[in-house]
Amino acid sequence: MKKVFFIMFLLGLNTSMYAQNIDSCNFELKGVILDVDTKEALPFVQVNVKGTTNYTLTDSKGEFYIKELCKEYNTLLISRLGYCDTTCHHFHHPRKSLPIYLKKEESALETVTIIAEKSKENGTESIAQQSLDKEFLSADLTQSLASALSEVDGVTFTSVGTNVQLPVIHGLYGNRILILNNGIKHGFQNWGREHAPEIDVASANTITIVKGAAGVRYGPEALGGAIVVESDPLLLNKPLRAKIGTGFQTNGRGYFVNSDVGQGFKKWSYHLGGNYTRIGDRHAPDYSLSNTGKIEKSFNAGFRYQLGDISFKLYYSFVDQNLALLRASVAESANAFVEAINAEEPRFIKPFSYDINEPNQLVQHHLGKVEIDWWYSDDARLTFRYGKQLNKRQEFDVRRNADKPIIDLDLITDDFQLEWKHPSWSGLDGLMGLQVFTQNNDNNPGTGTTAFIPNYNSFRFSAFLVESLERSGNTYEAGIRLDHEYNNIRGRETSQDIFRDEYQFTNLTASLGYIRQISINTTFRSNFGLAWRTPNVAELYIFGQHQGFKLSYGLLRYSPSVENGLNTDTIFTVNAENAPPERGYKWINEWRTQKKSNTYTLTAYAHYIQNFIYDRPVAVVGGVRGPLPAFIFVQANSLFLGTDFTWQKKWCESLQGTFGFSYLWSRNVQKDEALINQAPITTSYKLAWSPKKLWKFQSSQLSLKPSYTFRQFQAPRTIPPEDLVNGTVNLTPESEIFDFKDAPAGYFLLDIAWRVQIKQFDASFAVQNLFNARYRNYLNEMRYFADEPGRNFLFTINYTFNSKSN
Repeated sequence: MKKVFFIMFLLGLNTSMYAQNIDSCNFELKGVILDVDTKEALPFVQVNVKGTTNYTLTDSKGEFYIKELCKEYNTLLISRLGYCDTTCHHFHHPRKSLPIYLKKEESALETVTIIAEKSKENGTESIAQQSLDKEFLSADLTQSLASALSEVDGVTFTSVGTNVQLPVIHGLYGNRILILNNGIKHGFQNWGREHAPEIDVASANTITIVKGAAGVRYGPEALGGAIVVESDPLLLNKPLRAKIGTGFQTNGRGYFVNSDVGQGFKKWSYHLGGNYTRIGDRHAPDYSLSNTGKIEKSFNAGFRYQLGDISFKLYYSFVDQNLALLRASVAESANAFVEAINAEEPRFIKPFSYDINEPNQLVQHHLGKVEIDWWYSDDARLTFRYGKQLNKRQEFDVRRNADKPIIDLDLITDDFQLEWKHPSWSGLDGLMGLQVFTQNNDNNPGTGTTAFIPNYNSFRFSAFLVESLERSGNTYEAGIRLDHEYNNIRGRETSQDIFRDEYQFTNLTASLGYIRQISINTTFRSNFGLAWRTPNVAELYIFGQHQGFKLSYGLLRYSPSVENGLNTDTIFTVNAENAPPERGYKWINEWRTQKKSNTYTLTAYAHYIQNFIYDRPVAVVGGVRGPLPAFIFVQANSLFLGTDFTWQKKWCESLQGTFGFSYLWSRNVQKDEALINQAPITTSYKLAWSPKKLWKFQSSQLSLKPSYTFRQFQAPRTIPPEDLVNGTVNLTPESEIFDFKDAPAGYFLLDIAWRVQIKQFDASFAVQNLFNARYRNYLNEMRYFADEPGRNFLFTINYTFNSKSN
């Protein structure tokens, strides 16, 4: 509910300086509105002058400016969604923007958990984006990062089973979605759908999804969007707060324990957090999904010290995962694959177990960061940030020496950043920065297999500038970025001879944005972004079988063959003709309006990508285990068009509904054919009831969420695998795209949840897939072999301790 409150100002104006007369209506008023706790600027705060038609909205820096006032003393009416009533008096000086501090309205169970009020970073203000807060994320600490983000319209996830899930924004995922983990690009094995980001949602304070091409602000990997994960803000002068929680879910008999503690003093603050999760085999409505459990351990810590205008921050996080992949996905031969594809149930079903066997992944991720912020003036800041990461990955397959990993990789990432948020120059507000980013990826010996990807060293130097300008209710935003990237490759051919390659790219990224505050309740945003991305090492050099039923070949590891349609004996080197970088042009528009109890948000976008890289089935070729399905990486000019629509309705004081709809149309325009693995149409409605008083509960919320996912009508044609095995169909890399199985039927799901609070305890009870629907998700690679998990009951309880003072 929009809170409206009165703030009385005593405005003393220097009449000798301005030579103003009361009758001339030339008085002026300016100020800045901040959050009382975080001291962050609050944009889009409505400021009205009582008894007049004068009004304005604060800009991205929380500042407002009102002209043509006829009185020396004025009463201001200020409104901001989610903030409490307050009254304060200020003496205003014309040369200063005195701060006004607003306090958030505290509610244990906020109805709306997906918000868009968070201050946007320079370079992304004109891009559509939404945020998830800690209250929402804590509802299910067993879920993956991608699963949590899928609550936002236009965002879904692609997966390989129940544990390995990658976020998808407007049809793009992997290296086209940059994940910023506490200001540092998350350095992990971000290639293929088999590798998910090692981020524990329990460690996040907020997660922001940027839906546009954000390459200027964040780097080339943000061609399709960005995910910004932020940990505890380490506020000063904050009382001790400790929280411990636990939970249990019936599907997989999973449980978790989570705790965090933090406190802020006058000059320093700290935060500690940890989580342990264990889940056994999940089950579909009619059978067990053998080998689908996981074990996850995580720890994070932050420290801040304030020395005058300089803030020093240290952060460390550690995630350890053992993730199982569905055993039935492993095909020993072409005939086994045919049988698995055509079977109603998996070929491999065992009784429930917590054991994790092959195929599985062991992953450890360390991240350390130091950050220094120097606020040398009220509106200017110099920031140095350095992050170092170690990502250790071992992958195990079903084979003779199953105790040996088939992949054993160490990835070391160093990220140096220097940013300058300069003071306002003639109305220009901006940020400029330099970045040096390096990665060293090495295969460890002892696997007994040819390396699936080669060793490589990558170096990138970047410089960027973003500026915004506000004029008469309009905000203009522009940015430019220069990246120079160098890669050194070292791998082995099929003969085990060593091959080497070196390549480099230099590219410009640019964006233009526009924000129009049409009225008090209506905002229009538009952003056009030009971005690029270098093909990653896997897309170029991937070779062989990788945890499952298929063989994969990178762009440089195959060529057409007259005999069998595919020659994989030759390795090519990178040049501008055979492996050009992707170049994307994305135009995204957002219209947001509020009318009484209704809020409508409409997002529409068009994204054209030259040299778009994706993998597709191509044939059945020989492997160690016999003939297996083969996938190759290809490039094509592609077009993505889509829209997201959200309607929020406050039916009464305690009842609110949210309707969401997402549509994506995608096409390989070069060949005029469908793209594979694109998100189908989805729609949902969440109804939340939050009574003021219910029994002995201080607060409570009951929510009901039906959703429907349509069949993907844009899926490629289907060729049964038996037709490929027996030679009925002969294909080459130039043949029309196809899939081994029809896109699954649409499906309806119903989720319910109830959350309550009694004093320092809060608890929740949820039922996912209430009707135990049997369905398959088009974006889950395991759809070839098994259904999705069935009904799941989830219970959580938390205890929170808050001290009254430091």
